[in-house]
Amino acid sequence: MFDLERELSPGRSARIVEQQSQQRSLEQRQRDVYETHRHRTFAVAFYMTGNEIEAEEVLTDTFVRAFEKHEEPDAMGVDTAMVDELRQRLPIDEIVAPVESVSSPGLGGRNVKRTELEEALKQLPPNERIVFLLRDVEGYPAEKVAELLEVPGQQVERTLLCARIRMRNVLTGHAASQAEAA
Repeated sequence: MFDLERELSPGRSARIVEQQSQQRSLEQRQRDVYETHRHRTFAVAFYMTGNEIEAEEVLTDTFVRAFEKHEEPDAMGVDTAMVDELRQRLPIDEIVAPVESVSSPGLGGRNVKRTELEEALKQLPPNERIVFLLRDVEGYPAEKVAELLEVPGQQVERTLLCARIRMRNVLTGHAASQAEAA
């Protein structure tokens, strides 16, 4: 230990301490990035995959991708990495035939349970599900969703409309089946 102290001059040891401090600071900033975005990323991943274990894998792989591209990714960097990861796992780029709106009595002012919404969400095609989650659940502007998915803004709006119609049709069907059961 004394040999090490002799080899390190006071100036050199100060630089080492400063470098270690900067490294810890970077690690803390990276932890902050992770903590800031992990809940949103996990939620979207879970609703896209329908599986906690796979959602955890998407979460981990998303942050690995994001930190590989930038030491301190911003929200857009994390979201881009998440979409890239989801693209690897799900056909979110597939174009699905538009859905027809079914004439239905509607929900009749009935509140919809969260479990009903989750079930209806599972029935959406992956491309509609990601647009619905990002736009209506997470509240992203259409332009940001279009940028993340690398599609024109009009396609985002059409896809969102189809997703909303499918959700309404599923929820209305669920309401009708409950009314028949009662």
